[in-house]
Amino acid sequence: MPVVLLWWLIARSGIVNESFFAGPGVVWSEFIDLVRKGILPSYLSDSVTRLAYGVGFGLLLGIPLGFLVGLNRWARRLTWPVLIFFQAIADIAWLPIVIVWFGFSLTAVTFVIVYTIVFPLTLGVVAGVDQVPDELVRAARSMGASRFRVFLEVIVPGSLPAVASGIRTGLGYGWRALIAAEIIVGTSGIGFMMFDARRVGDVAEVFLGMIILGILWYALDALVLAPFEQATVERWGMVRQVETTR
Repeated sequence: MPVVLLWWLIARSGIVNESFFAGPGVVWSEFIDLVRKGILPSYLSDSVTRLAYGVGFGLLLGIPLGFLVGLNRWARRLTWPVLIFFQAIADIAWLPIVIVWFGFSLTAVTFVIVYTIVFPLTLGVVAGVDQVPDELVRAARSMGASRFRVFLEVIVPGSLPAVASGIRTGLGYGWRALIAAEIIVGTSGIGFMMFDARRVGDVAEVFLGMIILGILWYALDALVLAPFEQATVERWGMVRQVETTR
């Protein structure tokens, strides 16, 4: 790969002191050593577990809230300024008060991830509800469909592409929030591993953590999130609309 080759050339050239820049060989040796000791699998498992908790609670809160705000004009008037306000506050800004509330715990990390996921997901769901053509809703009602059936058979399918996009975006934010939270409040995990390595001056371990984060997110996005979003868009016949907006 060109990037790896360039990385190797920079490391071999000696332009940057090896105390500040680790080459591929050193990082690979660090990887083997951490796997052999069981440190890397343990930290990786902790990070994935925290992400799963945060994503689970984020979806349980964000999707229903999005439909409530999208379908009820009074709920939108009351909550829209609040949603925009909290959407603008970065997740890392919550960490000082979260430490005071929950200490250095799984709850603290989960709170930050949930906070980061809920707002983009909620806004994505609201956008999806707004995209459902009014003609379809009126047609369903004219045929005697109840409000629940209109919601279940018209609004939900019509908004699913935007919901899928919101999930993908929310998980991306949640992944970055996880690492930030682990760096500051974590006692294990990939983010903590990188921060602890920085403390002792182990640049190779920091590089390794960054590479693992990039590979894991690329795999999750390419193998799960992107196909899920694409399949949802194609299933509900909104491919052209999504392609036009991209």
